Amino acid sequence: MELPKYHETFMPILETLNSIESISSRELAIRVRDKYYSGLPKELLDKKTGTGANTLIDRILWGKSYLKMGKFVFYPKRGMVQIGDKGKQALVSGQLLLSDLQNDPDFIQYRSSVKSKKEDKTELETVDVENASPQDLIDTGFETIETEVKTELLEKLKELDPYFFEKVILILLKKMGYGDFIETSKSGDGGIDGIINEDKLGLEKIYTQAKRYNENKVREKDIRNFIGAMSGDTSKGVFITTSTFDDSAIKKAREAHHSIILIDGPKLVDLMHQYNVGVQVKTIYEVKEIDNDFFEGE
Repeated sequence: MELPKYHETFMPILETLNSIESISSRELAIRVRDKYYSGLPKELLDKKTGTGANTLIDRILWGKSYLKMGKFVFYPKRGMVQIGDKGKQALVSGQLLLSDLQNDPDFIQYRSSVKSKKEDKTELETVDVENASPQDLIDTGFETIETEVKTELLEKLKELDPYFFEKVILILLKKMGYGDFIETSKSGDGGIDGIINEDKLGLEKIYTQAKRYNENKVREKDIRNFIGAMSGDTSKGVFITTSTFDDSAIKKAREAHHSIILIDGPKLVDLMHQYNVGVQVKTIYEVKEIDNDFFEGE
């Protein structure tokens, strides 16, 4: 007997959720464990991950996360999970395999939503566990976790109050090494959300504009208005959005006499992840190797 793989928990998760309106993620994992896997040997049920978490609970929670990526379940509010229409359809069909999920359009879109155009892939890479090296498995695992975190981070940014989103951007820029920032007045600011100092003394200023969009793209008019709002004491600006820029907006920024940097949603969450803004370190893993110098010193 062995513990189920995370994708083998898909149907038990959906079946459990189908009988209730919504439930916390932790309670969901416990119910799935108790109903479907209580017959496993105690040593398996008590097995821990390298970080001390219960392995079975961890796999069920990952199964839930993957179902959420494919919109088979959704989060009605913070910390809660609920079955969606696609989840109910999967129950009617009687199965949901990992291959089904990997080929699901919503799942593919979700996983690719935080990748830059240069990294964008139409197909998800799968790992041959038997032939992959331990380093390959580590790298793939970290990439999967990072993608999940960045995707959830982008979703949260799109739900923020626009004014708080502007503050998040200024905090990020300060974390990146720029000087103090000034939030502009919320009325009559002419399209400028903040002013940051490029250096510690404030000799050079950079104007910022932050647009929290869900689906709408930033257009050429938005860039033109931003440039027009920049006063004569600076020629540098950063325009940030949770969505993307259309071709005309990119062209306008590139051809402007000002230096305009455009940061779209994928690039934004890359920077927030890198500089630990809105995220925190959960676990640190140590990978050790033989110290040959130690033994050669005999």
